[in-house]
Amino acid sequence: MKGLVAYFSATGTTEKVAKNLAKATNSDLFEIIPKQKYTDEDLDWTNQNSRSSIEMKNLSFRPEIVNKIDNLKDYNCLFLGFPIWWYREPTIVDTFLEQYDFSNIKIIPFATSGGSGMGSIKENILHIAKNAIVEDGKRFYSNVSVDELKNWSKHFVNC
Repeated sequence: MKGLVAYFSATGTTEKVAKNLAKATNSDLFEIIPKQKYTDEDLDWTNQNSRSSIEMKNLSFRPEIVNKIDNLKDYNCLFLGFPIWWYREPTIVDTFLEQYDFSNIKIIPFATSGGSGMGSIKENILHIAKNAIVEDGKRFYSNVSVDELKNWSKHFVNC
């Protein structure tokens, strides 16, 4: 069994960390790709009418994803990465979580943010991926090194 790093990145920040984490853990990499790409205007959190603001006000919103993992059962660990939006995971991550059965798969969330913490992200993931084993996650800055990620990931048994 091996690990998978699955991530959603709107601006490239989370993608950079995800790629480094995949190197650090010798894991496969999967990008969660939205059907409709997020523009700078969509991501303007100061605009109450921006796409991201609207999505995060309605937590049942589920943006479409264009790709799927065909072989999820081949993995025992899923490092799940995303930017923190409004103190939680973006709703597109919830779309991703609802598409799969995570029985016997350990989910380890990681996030990027300039300052927000992980808040209730673990509980949110457990609520959606009921059969998963969800670990406490960690927030990283974009400049986290491969060595730092390797040291962090060592804490997770069988990953």
